[in-house]
Amino acid sequence: MKTLLIIGGAGFTGTNFADHYLKQGHKVVVVDNLSRKGCLENISYLQQHTNSADLDIVISDILKPNTAFVAAIEQADAVFHFAGQVAVTTSVANPREDFEINALGTFNVLEMIRNSKGNKPPLFFSSTNKVYGGMEDIKVVEQADRYAYKDYPLGIAEDRLLDFHSPYGCSKGAADQYVRDYARVYGLKTVVFRQSCIYGYRQFGIEDQGWVAWFTIAAFLGKPITIYGDGKQVRDVLFISDLVNAYDLALQNIDSISGDIFNIGGGPANTISLLNLIDFLSTELQITFDISYDDWRTGDQPVYISDIRKAGHRLGWTPKTSWNEGVRKLAHWVESNKAMLAKIF
Repeated sequence: MKTLLIIGGAGFTGTNFADHYLKQGHKVVVVDNLSRKGCLENISYLQQHTNSADLDIVISDILKPNTAFVAAIEQADAVFHFAGQVAVTTSVANPREDFEINALGTFNVLEMIRNSKGNKPPLFFSSTNKVYGGMEDIKVVEQADRYAYKDYPLGIAEDRLLDFHSPYGCSKGAADQYVRDYARVYGLKTVVFRQSCIYGYRQFGIEDQGWVAWFTIAAFLGKPITIYGDGKQVRDVLFISDLVNAYDLALQNIDSISGDIFNIGGGPANTISLLNLIDFLSTELQITFDISYDDWRTGDQPVYISDIRKAGHRLGWTPKTSWNEGVRKLAHWVESNKAMLAKIF
């Protein structure tokens, strides 16, 4: 039985991780400031559907860690850091807040681990493909319903030049590099996952972030959606259970992968455009979307596809859930929770 600390544990990713590890019989400490929409509902879910005797909730903030947060770091066998400001548009509107949450907040977590008087638990950090910027030098071809790379059939690898574009890219990129460097300079055990689009159960997506979930929720609730750009933007999408599995394998192999960075996404087999998802949901659910269009967002890549071969070689990991199977699972969850979602949205 391990004690696992999940920072941002009341959010979408954190809740799924807490659920997974509690059901495996581990003790889980959730740290969250409960500022995001749906956090209270997620905490309630964990308390009702898992062994709550092994669940501790610490209400704290990465910008002002309280004594309970520091004590939880001291006692943890591993730390998963999912807390953050997650929207590019929000970062453009309020870059200082974005910097403080993503860069300074992550620095605070690293310092708590470095200065721990006892155990110095390994840290697993959730980064983003936005650290690669707009990738304007990569040739993109336009097809009927999507964009595609001209010369990268397997996607973008970890040796791609970093080019932070947007305040969000800068803040997450700074955190990404700090996490890596604390392994090199201070000997902490750390792993960075540069994630593509993750989706799944208990994701309360919005237009600015979590688009797969947001489109699915909007479909069931009859909400209008806005497409920024032309809708041909392509991402490799990854179902949440496959992400949990990737981190689980990283935890099991921490001694051999400490200080490393991995691109984690659905890979070339799980690429969809915004238009593809709308068409799929329209056919599956027999609904018509209320769609409007707006300008492209700062730093929005026409295509991003992860080259996930490194995670396959080093971790033995590969996605198991196809994108259409995953969207069907998400749609079933949304339909089963329409009443709750209607209250939130």
